[in-house]
Amino acid sequence: MQIRLSNTVNNLVESATIKMAQMARDFKSKGHDVISLSLGEPDFDTPGFIIDAAHEAMKSGYTHYTPVPGLVEFREAIVKKLKRDNNLDYDINQIVVSNGAKQCIYNIAQALLDKGDEVVIFAPYWVSYSAIVELTGAKVIGLNSEVQDDYKVTADQLKNALSDKTKFILFSSPCNPTGSVYTKEELGTFAKILEGYPDVLVVSDEIYEYIVFEGEHQSIAQFEQVKHRTIVVNGMSKGFAMTGWRLGYMAAPLPIAKACAKIQGQVTSGATSFGQKAAAIALLTESNEKAKMKAIFKNRRDLMLELMNGIPHMLLNIPNGAFYLFPDVSSAYGKSLNGKSINNSQDLAEALLSEEFVATVAGASFGNDNCIRISYATSENQLIEAAKRIRRFFEKLK
Repeated sequence: MQIRLSNTVNNLVESATIKMAQMARDFKSKGHDVISLSLGEPDFDTPGFIIDAAHEAMKSGYTHYTPVPGLVEFREAIVKKLKRDNNLDYDINQIVVSNGAKQCIYNIAQALLDKGDEVVIFAPYWVSYSAIVELTGAKVIGLNSEVQDDYKVTADQLKNALSDKTKFILFSSPCNPTGSVYTKEELGTFAKILEGYPDVLVVSDEIYEYIVFEGEHQSIAQFEQVKHRTIVVNGMSKGFAMTGWRLGYMAAPLPIAKACAKIQGQVTSGATSFGQKAAAIALLTESNEKAKMKAIFKNRRDLMLELMNGIPHMLLNIPNGAFYLFPDVSSAYGKSLNGKSINNSQDLAEALLSEEFVATVAGASFGNDNCIRISYATSENQLIEAAKRIRRFFEKLK
């Protein structure tokens, strides 16, 4: 028989980060010494006290289905965390726990968007944003920013992009893939503009909240003009090194929270029971684990900026958060290596992997084809060797 796949899946772009990770594994399986700088995953193990809490939860019977929006104790912990860390006031019924922050964003899109709606996305953006929006039939309006602007969208850009078709704006701060962090003043200018568009919602992805190197993380939800229509998305993956636990959460206006729980109830139902129990303890326990991980990430950032200084065809900003570099490498386009022409970010990422066995991700999938994304969530020894290979690669281009 001939299997016919849906137009939806045929038109869906494969996740670039997952694709490059698989390519790296393929090269490694052939015996090559591959250094993977492609995945956005902390290389730390989950702190022991969180693992112990999950173990205790399992022994106490937390091995069954959970309520779709999440365990009461985890949602209560999220409410306390949002007040403690962000000075944001939410009711437990405004909290929905999902199987990762990605599912939160998917739920939001499915709950809010119809064909013909528009979503304004700050670019560069996380690879799944555009695909999640396009799955609903809505249109992505990307706002471009470049390295010389620290990859930050301006207030004028936002104002010019808004229309009566705009359903919500979507951005991350700290940003994946650029590491850029919006200041309180910058977020305030966005809130001021949105005051004139009372029906436009805001989706603020704050998953890298605990990885800010100078100053403090700021949430756009703090501003009176937009606090009642902002959806804050966060999770346990990055700040607590809990990627495999698949625990994200959102805080939203009550009708949106209920709608997202309704969507989730027909897709995955509730997230893992013992994981939520442990995550509640993680949020409420005073620990220096987050600070230790952040300090290590900062040291790695500084090391990479030093090692990559002066590499031909590479233009860098100084990221203030997350664990990525997003260099502009467009001056290398038109060059070639061993007979292979490099015309875009995908060509460059694939050539870097095949020639020097360093895996990165093409910037095109993040909304900026001038760049590649480099994750420094790995050991200093690996970063030092990777930087040597990257420099050698660019120096060989002709």
